[in-house]
Amino acid sequence: MHILCANLGDHNAVVISQETIAKLCHLSTRSVRRAIADLLEGRWIEVRQIGATSQTNAYVVNDRVAWHGARDGLRYSLFSAAVVVSEEEQPDRTELGRQAPLRHLPRIGERQLPVGDGLPPPSQPFLDGMEPDLPATEQPEPDPAMQEELSQLVTGLGNKLRAPDTSPPDDATDI
Repeated sequence: MHILCANLGDHNAVVISQETIAKLCHLSTRSVRRAIADLLEGRWIEVRQIGATSQTNAYVVNDRVAWHGARDGLRYSLFSAAVVVSEEEQPDRTELGRQAPLRHLPRIGERQLPVGDGLPPPSQPFLDGMEPDLPATEQPEPDPAMQEELSQLVTGLGNKLRAPDTSPPDDATDI
């Protein structure tokens, strides 16, 4: 039970062969089969067979496997599990670690970015009172009267800043 729990996936399941469990526990596969039978009998685990033989199974701990409805007369179970494999069980075990790197697939959704002016974005009228407060992209033509008033105000302020101060200094009264 501890070996299964130590290798659980996110959904309380692990796919592992009985031979790998035996190696991890330093036991015989016969002892592993007896231990699995005890765990099953005590309802600690649920076993789902992978493939035609019962040598590799999905062990579900403290959870029920959800059986989905029939599809073409086939009932199936869908769950995720951590998968533990042993190097010795692999048909290409002599080549492990010396394989050519796998090819990389392009990212899904990766596209060339468009360039140029393109089309304007789609437009929809705003609801009354729900207009967004966005900055304008074009400046309105200035009002000539407002421009003249602003110019006089700036000129008057500039003249005041440049005018020499003719008032006596504060310390002159002390003399």
